[in-house]
Amino acid sequence: MSIIVDKVNYVYSEGTAYEIKALQDINLEIKDGEFIGIIGHTGSGKSTLIQHLNGLIKATSGAIYFHGQDIYDKDFDLRELRNRVGLVFQYPEHQLFETTIFDDVCFGPMNQGLTKEEAGLRAFEALRSVGIPEELFYQSPFDLSGGQKRRVAIAGVLAMKPEVLILDEPTAGLDPGGRDEILDLITRMHRERGMTVILVSHSMEDVAKYVDRIIVMNQGRVMFDDVPKEVFKHYKELETIGLAAPQVTYLMHELREKGLPVSTDVTTVAEARAELLRVLLGERR
Repeated sequence: MSIIVDKVNYVYSEGTAYEIKALQDINLEIKDGEFIGIIGHTGSGKSTLIQHLNGLIKATSGAIYFHGQDIYDKDFDLRELRNRVGLVFQYPEHQLFETTIFDDVCFGPMNQGLTKEEAGLRAFEALRSVGIPEELFYQSPFDLSGGQKRRVAIAGVLAMKPEVLILDEPTAGLDPGGRDEILDLITRMHRERGMTVILVSHSMEDVAKYVDRIIVMNQGRVMFDDVPKEVFKHYKELETIGLAAPQVTYLMHELREKGLPVSTDVTTVAEARAELLRVLLGERR
């Protein structure tokens, strides 16, 4: 097992008039190799939760275990944890700071103690894996498009060879084509490297299409934790907290109400196509 979150609570500005309970009694087990989506409205606690997973924020109470070790033990190496649990922030500008793309991606491996040559090899491999062409390696990262900046930010984390990759809204502000490119890239890395991936997203379509498990956060608590089909069965409850099911799920419900005997468990366009063909071809017979 990879990460266990045990009765974790986190309070902002504890003991003041501005006290906010951001996380309340969170219990989770994140196994090696899972692809997890975390969804929730703004202020639900999802970003606070992921910053606990690599020790950027310390819980007010409770414990977090990484491979069986309590990360709050005084002898635990938090630096090593952050090498193994990589976090890509929502805004890539928060992670990019070097004068060239290549130097930026080299920074993490060199900070791990690798030689300049070893870090360079890691950076080259990571940049190639995220689709950054070599002619851009020595340009400023701030001259890139939004999608390219996100690729470089992901490369900077990948170069450290983490076991767990956490991405906070990696497609925010991208057009549909750019969004699909980034998510397809993340899916390929998950499949080829066997990495645990945790994806925070506002897009129900994205989590339905890509992840194997969805954690729904609401008011600092875990509201649902299940496979996408089971979570989206509760679309009425999700609507009450400002979320929804994928649009195609609503379409299938409407078709069902109009008399077409389709399954309403559908959550992706591909599944809807297959279900419609099954029903329509079956009726022709």
